[in-house]
Amino acid sequence: MKRVQFEQLSRFTKSILLAYTIAFFAPYAVRAEDSLARQVTHIADNREPVIEHPDQSTQASEKLAALEKKFKKKPNILVFLMDDVGWGDPGCYGGGLASGAPTENIDRLAREGLRLTSCYAQPSCSPTRATIMTGRLPMRHGILRPPMYGEPGGLQGEVTLAQVLSKAGYTTQAVGKWHMGENRESQPQNVGFDDFYGFLGVSDVYTEWRDPYFYPEIVSSPARTKIVENSAFNKCLVRSKKGGELENVEEITIPVCSTLDEKWANYSVDFLKQQAKSDKPFFLYHCTRGCHFDNYPNEKFKGKSPARYPFKDVLVEIDDVLGRLVKTLEETGQLDNTLIFVTSDNGPEMETWPDAGYTPFRGAKGNTWEGGMRVPGIAYWRGVITPGRTSDGLFDLSDIFTTSCSLAGVSNDIPKDRYIDGVDQTSFLISPNGDSNRKFEYYWLMKTLSAVRIGEFKFFRAASTTAADDVQNVGGFSGVAETYSYGKMFNLYLDPKETHSYLIRKLVYNEVFQNALKKHADTFKKYPPKISVSVE
Repeated sequence: MKRVQFEQLSRFTKSILLAYTIAFFAPYAVRAEDSLARQVTHIADNREPVIEHPDQSTQASEKLAALEKKFKKKPNILVFLMDDVGWGDPGCYGGGLASGAPTENIDRLAREGLRLTSCYAQPSCSPTRATIMTGRLPMRHGILRPPMYGEPGGLQGEVTLAQVLSKAGYTTQAVGKWHMGENRESQPQNVGFDDFYGFLGVSDVYTEWRDPYFYPEIVSSPARTKIVENSAFNKCLVRSKKGGELENVEEITIPVCSTLDEKWANYSVDFLKQQAKSDKPFFLYHCTRGCHFDNYPNEKFKGKSPARYPFKDVLVEIDDVLGRLVKTLEETGQLDNTLIFVTSDNGPEMETWPDAGYTPFRGAKGNTWEGGMRVPGIAYWRGVITPGRTSDGLFDLSDIFTTSCSLAGVSNDIPKDRYIDGVDQTSFLISPNGDSNRKFEYYWLMKTLSAVRIGEFKFFRAASTTAADDVQNVGGFSGVAETYSYGKMFNLYLDPKETHSYLIRKLVYNEVFQNALKKHADTFKKYPPKISVSVE
């Protein structure tokens, strides 16, 4: 039989063989540093302290310098933000085909990139989105909960990632769900984006009152329908240019809603093709409509998932969208100079089950148990991020801000007049054996400092709990905020469901956690909290 050299194989065949090789050896590429024992460095009065890894930082800097010499510009950045997709939904996190919705493209990027197992969002979507944009926790940027039905947001007065990257010469494009406020000052064209195509709110505000299944008392009443129609919120798919006014493209009805992810995919694909001709790097912030309730799958995907259920059909659809974006980057020669970060804005929305995702952890969207805040996190950069890596190092979505600034070479432009919670994770992502630069993960439940995680341990001061007689449809927004008299401690490696507090057996760590919480709380003395959207 004729032997074929690896070099003679097609690029596609090589990629398949590489993927299977990575999948086979993946268990040997797991990284879990003992961050609890590491000291932190205070890099500035207004910055989150970091764990330094000098050798890894040098490796990362050398890689970036070689890339810039090759491509003659800074790297592109693509943030692909899914909506209400739980930690356990993608195949690479245990879901996928096994739970009725294969996610082939997400899984491939995980195999060929870095899969984060402790990546954290905020408890709900708008706080997370503003945290990505500002590098700041909700108690600092002010959006503590999602603004609904035309409410103003809180980005006014903030310095956004789009603004910093735009100043650095990047083309900045936002596509899809915005949901950081409908007031003019918080709209994307006024906070640094060159162009925006999407909607300002959240999926259900456009559809639920039109659906006779969910709102028969409105649909069957012209008078009540008129009340909603007269409500002061934008009901349209919109587009805007930097500094300009919103242009209403079309009203979002239920049929239109089912086409949005397809429209947005086409728009981002066209943007990527245009950027291939540009000498400027780009920042593409692509936010999917799926899988936020209520899910109305595109006709091309309706009933096509093995589960044949709307949430699962839409998950397959947005996985396909990701695949199209990656394919476009490859076909236009931009893939090797683009960091792609795939994640979700919070845990699954269990109050809408079964139109909801899955997490193996306790809790859901709306609370500070792991199920509410721990989300998928995949960093992919062909030829730069070592394939087949898995790490349980801490990564907060605020780190996207500081890491992107570092990649763009504008870390000095990070604001110095406000506290920045994000940590520069460049070396973590692109050093071959990178470790996380973050030691602390803080959990905020609205205005309450709820918990802190260090290493595998999580210490709670307060949490949202649900009494047996409180509600039947239990989810993250249900229940009662409860302050613990003595605190609770969980070992997330032994007890990922957070059901066995054994603080009394681990008192030796008590001072470590109390000091971490105190120092974090003290930052609000010099840099007072900002509250724009909350529950009074």
